[in-house]
Amino acid sequence: MQQIIQILIYIHAFFGGLGLISGTISMVLKKGGVNHKKAGKLFSLSMLISSLLSLIIASMPQHENTFLFLIGVFTIYMVLAGNRALTFKNTAKTRANFIDKTISGSMLIASLTMVVLGTFGWIQHIQNSLLYVFFGAFGLLLTTSDFRTFKNFRNNNNAWLKSHLARMIGALIASFTAFLVAGLNISTLLVWMMPTVIGTAYILYWNRKLSSYQKLI
Repeated sequence: MQQIIQILIYIHAFFGGLGLISGTISMVLKKGGVNHKKAGKLFSLSMLISSLLSLIIASMPQHENTFLFLIGVFTIYMVLAGNRALTFKNTAKTRANFIDKTISGSMLIASLTMVVLGTFGWIQHIQNSLLYVFFGAFGLLLTTSDFRTFKNFRNNNNAWLKSHLARMIGALIASFTAFLVAGLNISTLLVWMMPTVIGTAYILYWNRKLSSYQKLI
């Protein structure tokens, strides 16, 4: 059993690394270009495989890890939601459907779970409980934003793009954080949280840029 788990860990790490590389390439390339799209597809596939494997690994005997399991769910949500946002581009689709709501709703439940677990853990002085609260709150912010945006796609031409950028950058943040924590074996609160803080600032920058552009047209 342990040998199988070790193989899964290696495969998980390989696709995580591939996701980090392809995601970084996609981010620096011209948005909407052919190469950006190709790198983005590779990034999405790699992160989905890596994250799905993390769910399996975090559930295996002697490797149970609720936090890493929920982070895997978080990453899967961001990749799926980021790609679903593209379905609103240049189509007659102006309202979220069952799939969109299920993806965001599932993450909303997972985020609430993280906040509750983190809060109780914090009260009981359990190590790293703050991380549950931090990432759970971030998940709540994204998912509540989803449901607000679902009602506003028709009146906001850039809503789909803002949603896509925020979720894909979020998935890249998860990949980079995993590299620092698992790859470089640096597991401090600062390392866990700083990529998200920096990435969020970058997301806000793009949101303001897109909002400014929309006012001009």
